[in-house]
Amino acid sequence: MAFFAYILLCGDGSYYIGHTDNLDHRIADHQSGRFEGYTKNRRPVRLVWSQDFVTREEALAAERQIKGWSRAKKEALIDRRWDELSRLARGGR
Repeated sequence: MAFFAYILLCGDGSYYIGHTDNLDHRIADHQSGRFEGYTKNRRPVRLVWSQDFVTREEALAAERQIKGWSRAKKEALIDRRWDELSRLARGGR
């Protein structure tokens, strides 16, 4: 079984970061408003990044790490700008 960390772009332009063991189902839940919380009033949502992991703990660790990142760092990850992500990780602006 695979686990996923993911980033959604919300209708208001903000990002939501989460993890799950069923990515398609979880995105459908966010899109439908079944989840109370952050995304319910920020629909529509769109998946902009995901990565699979072997364990739930790894996916949760990735979620927590990304949640602490700046918007610029999240966007570098989404856009696969590895050099920019590395520079930002070292404290570059």
